[in-house]
Amino acid sequence: MNDHATAALALPLDESNPTPLYLQLQQSIEDAVRKGSLKADDALPGERDLAKQLGISRVTVRKAITGLVKKGVLIQRWGSGTFIAPQMRLEQPLSQLSSFTDDMSARGLQSSAVLLNRSTGQASPDELMALGLSPGESVSRVNRLRMANGIPMAIEHAVIPSRFLPDPSLVKQSLYAALHEQGYMPARALQRLHAVLLNEEQATLLHVPPQSPALYIERRSFTAAGEVVEFTSSYYRGDAYDFVAELTISPPERMSHDDA
Repeated sequence: MNDHATAALALPLDESNPTPLYLQLQQSIEDAVRKGSLKADDALPGERDLAKQLGISRVTVRKAITGLVKKGVLIQRWGSGTFIAPQMRLEQPLSQLSSFTDDMSARGLQSSAVLLNRSTGQASPDELMALGLSPGESVSRVNRLRMANGIPMAIEHAVIPSRFLPDPSLVKQSLYAALHEQGYMPARALQRLHAVLLNEEQATLLHVPPQSPALYIERRSFTAAGEVVEFTSSYYRGDAYDFVAELTISPPERMSHDDA
């Protein structure tokens, strides 16, 4: 049992209150999250323990938890239990090319990365096509889990031609910072994105249930000279990220004299 969560939910429920007990429990959990007594990734006690602690039925506990999962306050992880969901939702403009590190810094958040894998080797056929390379050319690969204030936000797989980044260990916090140091800072990029469902491995890394919605993004970045310097594919958790595009409309063409 999570003693921290148990203490945060220590207030008894009032059976004389006309508000149903499951709604009272939901309110108690939401109040604890709002006050900071419960924080993102804190685990709740199991249904049986929580029901015993509060003197209510497991059915009532289950109904309260189900409602809060639907509201995004709680998340359930297969085989692990029920946890407080991240209480942040980030907007990312699609019209601006910036690094994850800079994005988080601009929001006052602490970015970090967990290295999943890095390697160098001959480019695969898909990598050759994505990067516009010739057969036999080598690439550096960096796979990372990107975090904001310690909360997993995205899985990022970057592939860079070795002539731009000969050693993937040069990437510390920011890939773009490493490219800038090498003299190959991206100048523009093309992005494609679509909705996907996370598999079990991806969901485990992002601390969400399997089959949770996510945004899959492919990005190709170019140097000022027009060479492809980066091909990155990422999975952003759908419960914490909104991608925003600003659209403008062209003014209608003036009618010609013939149309008047």
